[in-house]
Amino acid sequence: MAEATPQTEQPGLHRAIGPKLLLFFVVGDILGTGIYALTGNVAGKIGGALWLPFLLAFLVAFLTAFSYLELVGKYPRAAGAALYTNKAFKIHFLTFMVAFAVMSSGITSASSAALAFGRTYLRQLLVEFFDVALSPESLVITGIAIVFIAALAVINFRGVSESVKTNVVLTCIELSGLVIIIAIGAYAIAVGDGEPSRLTEIHTPSGSSVLLAVTSATALAFFAMVGFEDSVNMAEECRNPVKIFPRAMLWGMGIAALIYVLVAVTSSLLIPSDELAKAGSGALLRVVAVGAPGFPLWIFALIGLLAVINSALINMLMASRLLYGMANERIIPRFFGTVHPFRRTPWISIVFTTGIAVILVSTADIGKLGGTTSLLLLIVFTIVNIACLVLRREKSEHQHFRAPTWAPVLGAITCAYLALPFTSGRPWDDYVIAGYLLLAGLVLWGINRVLHGKVEIDPQKLSK
Repeated sequence: MAEATPQTEQPGLHRAIGPKLLLFFVVGDILGTGIYALTGNVAGKIGGALWLPFLLAFLVAFLTAFSYLELVGKYPRAAGAALYTNKAFKIHFLTFMVAFAVMSSGITSASSAALAFGRTYLRQLLVEFFDVALSPESLVITGIAIVFIAALAVINFRGVSESVKTNVVLTCIELSGLVIIIAIGAYAIAVGDGEPSRLTEIHTPSGSSVLLAVTSATALAFFAMVGFEDSVNMAEECRNPVKIFPRAMLWGMGIAALIYVLVAVTSSLLIPSDELAKAGSGALLRVVAVGAPGFPLWIFALIGLLAVINSALINMLMASRLLYGMANERIIPRFFGTVHPFRRTPWISIVFTTGIAVILVSTADIGKLGGTTSLLLLIVFTIVNIACLVLRREKSEHQHFRAPTWAPVLGAITCAYLALPFTSGRPWDDYVIAGYLLLAGLVLWGINRVLHGKVEIDPQKLSK
């Protein structure tokens, strides 16, 4: 056997992120498509008590955040759920499926953003500037959503370097739209408009219960709270991550949750839940139109457009790079790790993830895609919470944040509860879409095992 050539040690990542930038990163990762596109869908499941599922979704995410904080403090490296799963269970197939589920959640999230782009915010701009009114379900609007996905692929192919400072700018833009909604709500209360009695209304479908209505809405609203876990992949670029991560993540989640609850309260105060549900992904546009008739609606439409563009681009970048990482580690066919000779981007992975997104955009609606995203991540979060408890047997050489034991226990229970079909009231379509996506991963895994046999996994190279 030829002697291995020693590799030159690679320099570490530049630790440029302080506590303020990290806080903005967490807030910016959470804000986006979830609240801008799914408010109407959540209202359709719960009724006027729209604020409740967003609050409960925050509490469930908050419990899981404690597990992430303990694990990122213990293993301050950029690999996230795949690393924790591999260290806790040492089952390569489980590590792969967790990584593939995270990748799939990025595709479904980006696909829901594409539909919000075409069916809601761009459609509104066409009305405002060109007086062109198109049906949200028209082939033209679906075609626009597909073109949007293709445009993301082109940007992805050319190579996009996302900086945290750019994230700060986009976060401010996204935040400004939600502040407009909250300001409208404050004004409505000040002048005596709105109907406070709606805030306690919970609609239960025939044969259902209040508990099922609340959990069904919470399972969907959970999509709006995801994103905080992405910050663990910035651990190697943070100054003193063990110290600054807990405060930045918990404060960031708290700020996002407060904004969501205030937006939900404003929406219910001004508009009955059945009208919000009918408006669908355009619910917030409806709130602006009713609460501030003189406000230029195109401004909010443009803000919403930027919000969903940012979310979609980040998620498609993550999905293609994660698929590339799996190919590089030889746990799926290496064909997917092909890099373009000139652009130096993983073009096969980009084409593959884009193709899946186009299929999803053509066949599913925003509610199904948002529900599938939350389902995939609830499964991953259940595993991460259990991994946190298992890894307490492994002692760390440095001090780090330790979550109270009840947090990962309750986190695992609540995440699993919201992921199960009979407890959450989640529609079967979510499981069908998630099943097809995970089946694709299973096929890729099987093909690779036939071609290359068992392969060791380095979870750090699967990082987003």
